[in-house]
Amino acid sequence: MNLGLTLLWMSGPELIAPKCSACKDGVKQPFPMTMAFQPIVDVLESRVYAYEALVRGIKNEPAGVVMAQLTEENRYAFDQSCRVAAITLAARLGLKDTGAKLSINFKPGAVYSPSACIRLTLETARALEFPLDLLIFEITEMEEIKDRNHVLKIAQEYRRHGFQMAIDDFGSGYSGLNLLADLTPEILKLDMDLTRNLHERPTALAIVRSTVELCRALGVTCIAEGVETLEELRALRSCGIRLMQGYLLARPAFEALPTVQYPDSCDVSSARDAPSQTLTA
Repeated sequence: MNLGLTLLWMSGPELIAPKCSACKDGVKQPFPMTMAFQPIVDVLESRVYAYEALVRGIKNEPAGVVMAQLTEENRYAFDQSCRVAAITLAARLGLKDTGAKLSINFKPGAVYSPSACIRLTLETARALEFPLDLLIFEITEMEEIKDRNHVLKIAQEYRRHGFQMAIDDFGSGYSGLNLLADLTPEILKLDMDLTRNLHERPTALAIVRSTVELCRALGVTCIAEGVETLEELRALRSCGIRLMQGYLLARPAFEALPTVQYPDSCDVSSARDAPSQTLTA
């Protein structure tokens, strides 16, 4: 089902979302874009835990093509537009009726005021009757964080509205354990470079296992990204990870919720001695 960009934009660049007086320029679309969705799967219960919204061009151009148009001048409008696009499409697709959450990436540097810049998101969700407690906001560890206090203020404001915070691409970038210690997110997503061929890399396996134990001690839900083979899935299950995202389970679907290829129960339960994480939400 292709919803098309017309569902997101009226004639011209105006968003189909309530205008927010606090967001002086965030209601303008900086360039054509829409969303694809990829599921985060609970392989233990064979259900979708969340769908991540991934930016795409209007002809399904990859994220890199879209992001190449991002500048210092339009990053705020882009960030606001992504939020509205993700929530609008998710609402049209009936995501809330699936019981899954919606995960949205954001750039802390595009948030000039946590309380002001969240208003368009709140008003869009309320106008579309999309539950606020289904929203997850991902901050990538690959982005250099110049003002850690600013990020913490954003997290405080978002949690006040019932949102969850996630660290994306953990193990790949600038902040690492310091960001985990300061932010204490509800969710931590392991970078795909850690999960790649995990069954053949004893050192990486030990790192993942230790990270899962750390998350368990902190009450943080751990998600593995980039899962492409059954061998990787089994290795991750041996570490106690139950939430996974990757091509093995489903590729991103353009303006649609994809069909999930759930693994066989024998693959999921192959490591019976590994305790699975208890989900925080």
